[in-house]
Amino acid sequence: MAHTTPRTTAFRSTWARRAVSFNSPASGRRHPLVATAMVLPLAALLVVVFGGWDAMVTQASSVGVMLGR
Repeated sequence: MAHTTPRTTAFRSTWARRAVSFNSPASGRRHPLVATAMVLPLAALLVVVFGGWDAMVTQASSVGVMLGR
């Protein structure tokens, strides 16, 4: 195998900090309304792009029938 230059300690520590910050419970949690506001534009885009409106209405209708409405 070829000998390669090892990565620096600073590089590894940067990645380690990023990994910890993404998975750390101490980094805080999003409010459910903030999470919803982040997801809704993408969901709307996917519905429009892939034509999923009919499928969504059909499934919602089926759920409504199962719930007795």
